[in-house]
Amino acid sequence: MMGREVQVPDRPERVISLCPSQTLTLADLGASGQLAGITRFCIHPDEIWKSVKRIGGTKRVNFDAILEIQPDLIIGEKEENTEGMIQELSKDYPVYMTDVTDIPSSLDMVRRLGEIVGAEAKAVEMIEEIKQALGRIHPLQGLETAYLIWREPWMAAGRDTFIQAILAHCGFVNVFTSLPSRYPEISVEWMLSAQPQVLLLSDEPYPFAEKHIEEFQEVLPDASIHLVNGEYFSWYGSRMVDCDRYLNPLLDRIREQIR
Repeated sequence: MMGREVQVPDRPERVISLCPSQTLTLADLGASGQLAGITRFCIHPDEIWKSVKRIGGTKRVNFDAILEIQPDLIIGEKEENTEGMIQELSKDYPVYMTDVTDIPSSLDMVRRLGEIVGAEAKAVEMIEEIKQALGRIHPLQGLETAYLIWREPWMAAGRDTFIQAILAHCGFVNVFTSLPSRYPEISVEWMLSAQPQVLLLSDEPYPFAEKHIEEFQEVLPDASIHLVNGEYFSWYGSRMVDCDRYLNPLLDRIREQIR
């Protein structure tokens, strides 16, 4: 998906996944038995988390652990993994990179992963299920919104991100897409200037909790502030198969509060 050429085995038997949402997708495609290594952030599905060797994080891996596995293939993601780490891994192993920034590229990723692990038919079925779930979402009507992913400093999801694509699909208008960074640092002054009607606090990568709502309510007293499960905004792939079951109740709560 990044225009590189990679020699991929016909059916890799020892696959390392460096991205949590792809680990879940590979498992749901029926490739659990091919997964030989995952990151410590690959918490789904539970049986994979408990049984498959963990090789470090998404930004820093344990090269010795990977050497022990001797993978046929490593699957990474441009946003999740650092360029330097991928370059090092590519010296010794085939590394297939994905690049997901919107809904079409997320569906393309599912198709490609299905082809790689020999689950083309299952991938086609999964793509259709995701499309149907997205089609069942009842969007809001253009509410100006900020989606925060970090605290100290505040960081928001901005342009050209999968989070932004999901926000737009749900009828939110992201107030920070005009900034040049995909994940801009947000000052109090910028937040006051933007005055979003809705503030969404993700539980990942920073674990925003109920105690943080009061902090932000002091800055934005008139905003509708909600804690959200970040997986349904940032995990592309099979996590999106049931996205409407989570997103529609959230949208209904916001709709009722803003009314």
